[in-house]
Amino acid sequence: MPVHGPDRRYRVCFVCTGNICRSPMAEAVFRARLEDAGLDDRVRTDSAGTGGWHVGEPADPRTAAVLGTADYPLLHAARRFEPDWFQHIDLVIALDEGHRSELRRLAPDAAEAGKVRLLRSYDPVSAERGELDVPDPYYGGDEGFQECLDLVEAAMPGLLAEVAAVVEAREGRTGIGPAGSAGRGRAGSGGP
Repeated sequence: MPVHGPDRRYRVCFVCTGNICRSPMAEAVFRARLEDAGLDDRVRTDSAGTGGWHVGEPADPRTAAVLGTADYPLLHAARRFEPDWFQHIDLVIALDEGHRSELRRLAPDAAEAGKVRLLRSYDPVSAERGELDVPDPYYGGDEGFQECLDLVEAAMPGLLAEVAAVVEAREGRTGIGPAGSAGRGRAGSGGP
């Protein structure tokens, strides 16, 4: 995720294992939430994997299918997270504890390691239960991809609120953009 030029947008990167299932799903959902909140011009979102097995490949077809059904656009090519990306990223979102541990190990110092958070820590119910991993749906069926999307969507209001607050504070503003809590995705999915 090297940044060239004077891009001052707040940067968020979602990370899973191979960057073909969970992290591109989270990236697509968050990007839609940013657009709905009017923050897409101030926040850059991306995704990567801790491993390089799938570099250059599109998202898993089951990820694309579940996102398409929920009206989330997806344009994706898998990438591997590189340690030097920390200098360009404000927030690194790990999809499970294994990813968080690996990312913290890759971080050049404690300050950079402190940028790494678990996605489900932004969902108060999951955080209260201590259920912070998004299970990998890769080896399962379609229902695992729907469950993954449900878990990702549940964390988005909290993540969006935190990112919006940081962005607004940087700019001396308050409140989420013009769309406020407008949502997208499955009917009745709730959340922004």
